[in-house]
Amino acid sequence: MTSSRFSQSSIGQKIIMAVTGILLVLFVLIHMLGNLQLYANDGGQALNAYAQMLHDLAGGYGIWIARGGLLLLVALHIWSALQLTLMNRRARPIDYEQHAYKESTWAGRGMRISGIIVAIFIVFHLLHLTAGKIILPALNIPLLADGGMNVFANVVQSFQIKWVAGFYIASMLALAPHLAHGIWSLLQTLGLSHPNFNATRKLIAGLLTALIILANISFPIAVQLKHVTLPSSLVSSR
Repeated sequence: MTSSRFSQSSIGQKIIMAVTGILLVLFVLIHMLGNLQLYANDGGQALNAYAQMLHDLAGGYGIWIARGGLLLLVALHIWSALQLTLMNRRARPIDYEQHAYKESTWAGRGMRISGIIVAIFIVFHLLHLTAGKIILPALNIPLLADGGMNVFANVVQSFQIKWVAGFYIASMLALAPHLAHGIWSLLQTLGLSHPNFNATRKLIAGLLTALIILANISFPIAVQLKHVTLPSSLVSSR
């Protein structure tokens, strides 16, 4: 099968969607683990060091490769989902019309709506905390002594804004069903593909999804509840 025929087949689209989904799950997991440095209680040193390490990868090019790769994965994942939807409609036009009510279920319409929310969130997140093009300029947060961005202060002051915190929480909840599906696919790829393992896969996918989502929404909640605050030196300089 040529590459063009592969990408145009339902099997090819399912493989593209599964692979990109698995890679996106791994990205979310690693990103969440890194962001746990927010709780180090050291005035932001651990989180800033983590952010600096990311920016120094491959001589400063690694972070841009990662950002470009993330956008490419998201684009391919959305494209394959749209292609599969169109293929299914073309394959069963009559059946699709007779059973259009299925599109109102969470598994159908809900996944697409939540997917749109997640896609908007990714663009917002990259413009917000990654590139610093929105929200941050108005906060006028001072740089670190070495001239680097104070990522800890950026995160804390941003999450002090209620609508920003609310949007991050809502986006993480929208991510949950996609994350669960991606973890399910990952476990299947790792060998838990027999029907006898369905209950185990469902349990593991549910627990991991809950862990990752709860950890991610805990960041804005902790700031809103003032469990994570700016160091006194930075507060006094504002």
